[in-house]
Amino acid sequence: MINNISNAYNLLIDKLDSWLNTAISMLPNFVIAIGALLLIMLMGKLLRKVLRKALDKVSGNIAVNRLIESLIKIIFLIVGLFVALGIMNLDKTVTSLLAGVGIIGLALGFAFQDAASNFISGIYLAIRSPINVGDLIEVNDKFGTVKKIGLRATTILSFQGQDIVVPNRLIFEDSYTHYTINGEQRIDLEVGVSYGDDLEKVEKVTLAAINSLDFIKKDKPVDLFYNEFGNSSINFIVRYWVNMGKRRDYLKGLSEGVKAIKKAYDENDITIPFPIRTLDFGIKGGEKLSEMWPKNLREIN
Repeated sequence: MINNISNAYNLLIDKLDSWLNTAISMLPNFVIAIGALLLIMLMGKLLRKVLRKALDKVSGNIAVNRLIESLIKIIFLIVGLFVALGIMNLDKTVTSLLAGVGIIGLALGFAFQDAASNFISGIYLAIRSPINVGDLIEVNDKFGTVKKIGLRATTILSFQGQDIVVPNRLIFEDSYTHYTINGEQRIDLEVGVSYGDDLEKVEKVTLAAINSLDFIKKDKPVDLFYNEFGNSSINFIVRYWVNMGKRRDYLKGLSEGVKAIKKAYDENDITIPFPIRTLDFGIKGGEKLSEMWPKNLREIN
């Protein structure tokens, strides 16, 4: 029993001593490997800086430029790791890693299907999609300006100042509204006028008020269409176009249109009525309230 314990102890000491000698002998290679890895990563960082300046001058697609930078970073990291392992004489480890890439990739593909879909969609959005950083879009009821297109998700800055992170596959697979690409948007302004107003006069005054705005697109017609007999007004829609770069352009066009119409109506005695409710009394309606009072109450009055 004592001999077995002694043999096990000696075996353990020999093993630890062997590991220590191996670690000491590999220490210079380890230091060189770390230095090589850091050097390669530094080279990659310098290359990315140079490419960023060059790409920003050549390409206006910020998403593609950032994608190229990310790929360069990943490539230099992988190259640095393999060089470091080679310096440490871990050739078998390198070979095993290369052989296992396919198996690992297949396993990860099943385990992270959504992540892979987001990654592929991110590459597509960066290269082929018309969406670019700074564009105004609406996707899945999320409305804002594109802040960043990453490999996994797209960040949208809402008009309230919050970042909205949308997985790339949702933009790739579903429909979205792009407000910037055409550079213009139509404003549909709903208005109502009194039943006592002359509709021909209303149309003439309204069109003149909107056409007087200097920021609307003059190459697009201003249209007015009556569409409804409302409870207290005759309603219509006036449609005009504005240049669309930011959300503020649309809001300004809507606000200035309301002010111009209100001012023109005040100057031309056109009434925008308050909601009015008419009460009819009696079983069939159309009776006055005084006629519906009990007879003795009418006599008292």
